[in-house]
Amino acid sequence: MSVDFLVTHSGGFHADELLSSVILTRLFPQAKIVRSRALDWITPSTDRIIYDVGGAYDAETHIFDHHQRGAPLREDGQPYSSFGLIWKHYGHQYLAASGVPEAHIEAIHTSFDTGFVLPIDLMDNGALSPATAGLLAGLTLPALLETLKPVFDNNDPEADDLAFHAALAIARSFVEASIGKKAAKLRAESLVLDAIEKTGEGRVLELPLGMPFRPAVVKAGADHLLFVVHPRDKDWCLTGIRRADDGFELRADLPAAWAGLTNGDLETASGVEGATFCHNGRFIAAAKTREAALAMAEIAVREAV
Repeated sequence: MSVDFLVTHSGGFHADELLSSVILTRLFPQAKIVRSRALDWITPSTDRIIYDVGGAYDAETHIFDHHQRGAPLREDGQPYSSFGLIWKHYGHQYLAASGVPEAHIEAIHTSFDTGFVLPIDLMDNGALSPATAGLLAGLTLPALLETLKPVFDNNDPEADDLAFHAALAIARSFVEASIGKKAAKLRAESLVLDAIEKTGEGRVLELPLGMPFRPAVVKAGADHLLFVVHPRDKDWCLTGIRRADDGFELRADLPAAWAGLTNGDLETASGVEGATFCHNGRFIAAAKTREAALAMAEIAVREAV
């Protein structure tokens, strides 16, 4: 199929067709975005993909609307917006085009659908109120993207289209960053799992650089681990491991005597030459060298167990 046009509706825009456009313009960079409600444009044809307009959902003829009676639902009964439909049919291709390793595509596709796409779908369909975000309601991604619409008394006939394309660039950055983070976490998982195997029954996990580590620690069932050490720019970092995804309680805190100390004061309190910093919250510390960071970690372990 040669796609020459990506057709969505004219007028005010919303997050779902903006984000759909992010996916489609990556896969069909040569295609022109046409924002129209004219029948000639929103009628299926072999040269176009139509989304968020047209009154039909038919993947074979490349039309992906969700406003009609009998609009498509997910298997669990939750509604799709155009974004969900586009992600369902083109998300795997988008991830491959973005350089995601084949072995990670399915996991990232599912994770992005659950955490990013579904909330957009629900909000666009009125199934989820922004009010559930409380004081952050106006800072949700759909709300922020809609602030980029022209003001009501902007009489420029091209204002909507200009604003759409400006908003598209911003929407693209959020999609790419979200997927980039998910891909990075899976790359990190492999490194962390390898480090856990090398650590054996030790309490201190040493990593080759700073990276997300808790998901892999949980996946490996490494409940014995208490602290992580890794290089950081010009020094070394010692950090605790959170007990749960939500909350800040650690498996073990750094020693109370170190809290809030730096440099010479921390060296004296810890007995470790090269110790440079311990946060007052006792969840992170720093040292000049690997040896100093590991020495601090061993002291912290002895006090914790």
